[in-house]
Order: sequence, then structure tokens, then C-alpha cells
Amino acid sequence: MTNDSFQDALAGSTIHLRRGVNLQVCHSSGRTPAIVFLHGGTGNRFNFRSQYEFAQSQGWEVLVYDLAGHAQSSPYPRYSIGRHRRDLQRLLYQFGISSPVLCCHSYGVPIGLEFAQYNCVSGIIMIAGGTHNLAPWWEIPLMKFMAWGGRYLYSLPGVQAISNFFSTSYRHSVIEQFFAENPTPTDFQSYKALEIFWRYNFFARHPSPKNLHIPALVITANQDPMFTRQMGDELAKLFLNSTHLHFANAGHLVMAECAELVNSAIFKYHYGINAKTPSSQIETL
Repeated sequence: MTNDSFQDALAGSTIHLRRGVNLQVCHSSGRTPAIVFLHGGTGNRFNFRSQYEFAQSQGWEVLVYDLAGHAQSSPYPRYSIGRHRRDLQRLLYQFGISSPVLCCHSYGVPIGLEFAQYNCVSGIIMIAGGTHNLAPWWEIPLMKFMAWGGRYLYSLPGVQAISNFFSTSYRHSVIEQFFAENPTPTDFQSYKALEIFWRYNFFARHPSPKNLHIPALVITANQDPMFTRQMGDELAKLFLNSTHLHFANAGHLVMAECAELVNSAIFKYHYGINAKTPSSQIETL
């Protein structure tokens, strides 16, 4: 196959979901339950390249997309987690996907948790994200600065490279590709879309939550300043059937920094979602 004929699995296509909302979506048919990836704030579908390609190679049905207001998807006139959740429901309906496994990163976790309150899911994988207190003290002023104009700094030569250098201690082909495909965004919408997560509290929205019996896999990393091991422990304890994996040598971008380990965990989880797993089992890798 020549480079000219190569088709990137993450290229995707534009799906007209409803009036004023177009989402950039990648889908591959295969065995169920389908895995649906939900990226975090300022991210895009390429955040899950390693996991998407791995799931595709296993012959599983898989879907990933840019959330509204991110990358190639259109923005919302007003953002809410409810809008994200309802549009995910519409998107899965278009593809005939029912009871998926949700694999969520960072701010994608609240969307996955909300979706599970209103829809059937086979399981949920939560990476570096949870139910509340998701914004560290420094994030809100930093993101407001970026929205007001600081984002334009990343259009200057070399600034992206410097930022990437300090984002992780890992220097390998996977993380290099991750940064190449996921540069710090310079558009306003990516930062405006974050505000709905700063005050998010799952328990305030759902005093009597549903579907906590579903198999849950929680993944945290030791060098992540935003979502700690303790927060992962607390999240795993909410579910009756949960496993918590803690990666000692990774940070907030654990799915790229430790792609093979995360893929292995997803493999074991996908084929074991119908088996009973000890509650809040914890492993350090």
C-alpha cells in the first residue's frame, strides 16, 4: 500500500446530528459490545488513537468523535453536560449502537457517568476523571487566561514544543505522535466548553445514582496532578464491580504515555465484563 492510498482510521467523517450540530466521527463495525471513546477538555478524537486502533485490531465495534466545540465538531451556542449526553445518545442511535462500553478520559468521565444514568451501558472505563472536584485551583484562572487571549501564544514558533516538553517525562514515538495530533488549541470554543465541568458534582445531580452495578475500570497515574490515586480509590468504591489500576510512571495523559499497558487493561476488561470482579480491587503498575 502506498502512502497516497493510506486511509487514516481516525480521519473520520462529518455527521449532521441535528440543527446546528455537526460532529466529526470515526466508526468501525465489529463485535459487540461496542467501545465508545469520550475525550477530555481541550482534547479531540486523536487522544485515543492507540486505543481506537487497538480495539479495531481486535475486531470490536468502536466509535470516537470530537465533542461539540472541539477540533472539527461544531460548537454549541451554550454548553451543558446534558447537551453532550443527549447528543451522544443521538449519535449512537444513528449507528445502531446499544449498551456500549464507555471509555472516558478526564472531563469525558462526567459525560460518561451522566450517559449511564439515562441509558443502558455494558460497562465504563474512567481514566483520570471522576465525579466532583475535577478542577485543581490553578486550572480555572489559567484556562480563563487562555480564553481571553493567552491561547494565541501557542501560535508562536516553539511555544508548543516547550509546552509539550514539560507535559510529560516520556519521549517515545507514541507520545510524540500524540503531541503532533493534539496541539494546545488556539480557538476560543475549546476553552469556553470547559466551564461546565468546573462546578460539576455528580452526587448533587444524582442523589440516588443508577447503574452502579455495571463493571467499572478506573485508571489513575502517580504523576497526575489533577486526578490522584485517592480520588481513583473513592471513585472505584462507588461501583459494586470495580477494578482500580494505578500507573506509577505516568501522568494525566496515561493512555498515551503507557499505551500498551492501557490497551492490555482494556483487553482484559472487555473480555471479562460479564465476570464478577472483586470490589475496588487495586493494582499498581
